[in-house]
Amino acid sequence: MASKKIYPLVALIGIAAASGVAWWYQNSPKSDTVVAGASAPNGAKMVGVEVVPVKKTTLRDDAQAVGSLRSRQSVMLRPEVAGRIVSLGFSDGARVSAGQLLVQLDDTFQRAEVQQSLAQMSVARANYKRNQDLVAQNFVAQRVLDESAAAMQVADAQLGLSCARLERMRIVSPFNGVVGLRNVNVGDYVKDGADLINLEDIGMLYVDYRLPERYQVQVKPGQVVDIKLDAIANRLFKATVEAVDPLIDANGRSIGVRAVLVNGPGEALAPVGERRQASADAAAPKASYTSVPVGRTTPLPTPQSLGCPPGMFEHRKNAAPSGGNGPLRPGMFARVTAVFSVKPNALVVPEEAIVPQGGKQFVIKAVAPADLPAASASAPTLPADTKWVSQRTEVQLGVRRAGQVEVISGLAEGDVVVSAGQQRLQKDGSPLRVVDMGKSPANPASAAASASSAAATPANR
Repeated sequence: MASKKIYPLVALIGIAAASGVAWWYQNSPKSDTVVAGASAPNGAKMVGVEVVPVKKTTLRDDAQAVGSLRSRQSVMLRPEVAGRIVSLGFSDGARVSAGQLLVQLDDTFQRAEVQQSLAQMSVARANYKRNQDLVAQNFVAQRVLDESAAAMQVADAQLGLSCARLERMRIVSPFNGVVGLRNVNVGDYVKDGADLINLEDIGMLYVDYRLPERYQVQVKPGQVVDIKLDAIANRLFKATVEAVDPLIDANGRSIGVRAVLVNGPGEALAPVGERRQASADAAAPKASYTSVPVGRTTPLPTPQSLGCPPGMFEHRKNAAPSGGNGPLRPGMFARVTAVFSVKPNALVVPEEAIVPQGGKQFVIKAVAPADLPAASASAPTLPADTKWVSQRTEVQLGVRRAGQVEVISGLAEGDVVVSAGQQRLQKDGSPLRVVDMGKSPANPASAAASASSAAATPANR
C-alpha cells in the first residue's frame, strides 16, 4: 500500500522539476553578441521582412461587364387579318425603306367595298347639294338638309372604314432597316398574327449590360465605354451610354445600363493592314444587289388611287435613319469596359502591404531610426547594426487593380513599405532585417532607387 502512495508523489515532483527548468530556460540571460535574427541585451529582436517601394503609375478606374447587342428597332411583322399572299415586295436580307410594301394580301373584297363606299359617298353628296338648293328656295324644311348632311357624314365614315380594311391587307415597313429570312411564300394562306418577316434597324445598336449597384453614382448618360466582341477580334469599338435603368435588380443588386453603338463601316475600325486591304477591295467593282419583288409583276392599286384620303395612313411611316452597313449584328456577345476616370500619377502599393485594423487601413514603413518621431525614438536599445526600423502609418485607399491598390494619402513616392512579415511587428521602432526573396530590392535604399526609376516610366494599368 505504501509503495502505491509514492507513485503520485513522484509524478508531482517530476512535473514541478520540468516546469522549473522551462522557466529558467525562458528567463535566462542571452549572449550580448547580435546576429541576424538575434536580440539586443534588452530583448529587441531583428525581424526579417520583405519590402517594396511606393510607385507612381497611371491607374484607370473602370469596371468590366458582359452584355449583348440589340437592334435599335426590331419588329416581327404579322398580319392583322387572315388572307392569302399575292406578292412579296422584298428579298431575303434586303434593305427596305419606311413605307415600302413588303407583303400584299388578296384584297379583292376590300377593293369592292371601297368602290361601294365611294358610290354611296357620291349619292350622299349629290343629295346634300340638291337639298341645299331646295332649302334656299323654301321648298323643303331645314330638317331635310340636316338629314342629308348626316347621311353624307355616315357615307364618309363608311368610306374611311372601307379604306382602313383595304390598307390592312398591305403590310408596309414601319421604318428603314434590313429584313430577315421570310417564313412564307406567295400563295400561302396566313392567319392573323402569323409570323411573316423580321425587320431590324441596325444602323445603330444598343449594348445592354449590368453593373454592380455601387457604380450607380458613377454611371451617367454621355459616358464613353469600350466594347470588345468575341466575333470580331482585335477591334475596339466605342459606345455612348444613353440611359441607366432607375430600378435596381433586387436579386443581383445590379443596375441596367444601355449604350448606343454606331454600326459604321468595318474598314474604319480595322487595323492598318486590314484598312489597306479593305480600301483595295472597295476600289474593285462589285455586283449590286437589289430587292426584287416576288409574285405579281403588276402592282395592285393603292387605297389612295382608289379614292381614299391621301394622308390617312401616313402615321404608319417613320423617317428613321436607314440600316447601317457595318459588321455588327444584333445578338453578338460583348465585353464592356466602363471607364470612369484615369489617374496619370497614382501612388500604388501591393495589396499585401495593407494592414487593416479597427476599421482603418495601415501600412508599415521601413525608415531609418533617426526618422522616427520623438515618441517612438524612446524605444528600447536597438541592435548595433540596425539600419531600418518599422513605423505604422495610416493611409486612405482608392482604386484596386490587378493586385495593386491606390494610396490617396499617407505615403509619398519613394517610401518603402513592408509587404511580408507585418504580423511580427507589434510596435513602432522594431528593428528590421530586409530579406531578398528575388522579388524586392536587397534593402530599402535600393528599393527607393527602383521606385525613382519606375516613376520615370509609369506603366498603364
